[in-house]
Amino acid sequence: MAPNQKLYQRIADEIAAKIASGVYQPGTRLPAERDLAEQFEVSRPTIREAMIALEIRGLVGARKGSGIYVSTTPLDTGLITPELDVGAFELIEARTLFESEAAALAAATIDAPQLAELRALLGEMEQQGDTDAAFEADKRFHIAIAAASGNSLIVSVIEMLWAVREQSPLCVHMFARARRKGVTPRANEHELIVDALAQRDPQLARDAMRAHLRRVTDDLLDATKLELMEKAEADFAEQLRRVDARKAV
Repeated sequence: MAPNQKLYQRIADEIAAKIASGVYQPGTRLPAERDLAEQFEVSRPTIREAMIALEIRGLVGARKGSGIYVSTTPLDTGLITPELDVGAFELIEARTLFESEAAALAAATIDAPQLAELRALLGEMEQQGDTDAAFEADKRFHIAIAAASGNSLIVSVIEMLWAVREQSPLCVHMFARARRKGVTPRANEHELIVDALAQRDPQLARDAMRAHLRRVTDDLLDATKLELMEKAEADFAEQLRRVDARKAV
């Protein structure tokens, strides 16, 4: 693996190389997600990110109820595109590590004005629904917890992770899919985090943050799966339309 190359990038590149060498022929079905995870000894979310990266590059596509297939007219597999940066699952894994501990630290030091700020941001999330303002309130909420930890380096790290979420094209791509599927910031989960902080209970705050970010991962898994299925259904519908059009000739 090249220096600084992400794990899912390596998987995507290896599968792309197999497509180029003919191991996976155009039009053939790739192994199931579970089998690929075992083959490469990685998690299924990593495989999901690799599949989306390959889809972006035009190398694979989904077929309804069947799986992921090699495109019949694949693009240049030697082309390494810049969007293969950081995937959403990798990002959430890092966020879980840092933000859970930040919440635990904040539980020991948070004061009344900081709790009031978090509750105000909760209100914004509840009121704004599926708007940019709600997502911005979500970001400010998490950074405010980092600030309540009293550690400026933790704040810098968490701000950097949120910057990656907004700047990595693959990350943006995956979160946009989730948003199209109706995934919005869950105010109730954030409220559980605030309640744990208000109780000054580090372990409860840590667990609440972990549970919240685990749910974000689940939402992304569902959204990306649904997106692939819907793309396959759209392709299938287009094929039927073409067949019907030929029948009419």
